[in-house]
Amino acid sequence: MTDTIRTWRHANERYNLIGSKCNTCGEVFFPSRVVCPSCRRKGDIEPIQFKGTGKIHTFSIVRTPTSDFKTIAPYAIAVVDLDEGAKISAQIVDVDVDDIAIGDPVELVFRKIREDGKDGVITYGFKFKIVK
Repeated sequence: MTDTIRTWRHANERYNLIGSKCNTCGEVFFPSRVVCPSCRRKGDIEPIQFKGTGKIHTFSIVRTPTSDFKTIAPYAIAVVDLDEGAKISAQIVDVDVDDIAIGDPVELVFRKIREDGKDGVITYGFKFKIVK
C-alpha cells in the first residue's frame, strides 16, 4: 500500500484522534479496533473521540536519526497516557528535549509529518506539546 493510499484510508483516525471503546469491559484503544482484546467477540465496540490531553508515560530522545529525520534531531518520542485511558506514541514538539520529564502534561497538536518530494503530498498528523 502506498503512503498516499494509507494516509487517506486512515484520515479519520489521523486527523480526529478517534479510537474505540469496549462498552462491555470499558477498555479504550488507539488506534481503533473492531474486536476487544480483553472480551474478544463478546465486546461491544464503539468509536470514541479523544480530547487530546494526557501525560507523558515514558519517552526517548533520538539523537542519531535515520536520514529522513536528520534535520529535526534531536527529537523526543513519547508514550502518552491519554486522559481517557488509552496510550499513544507520538513526537513531543515545541520544547527543548532536555526539559522533558515523565508526568509532564501534554496536549495534541497537528504538524507536518513528511512531504513526498517537493511537489508531492504533504502528510500531517498528531504530535504533542507540553502544557504547563
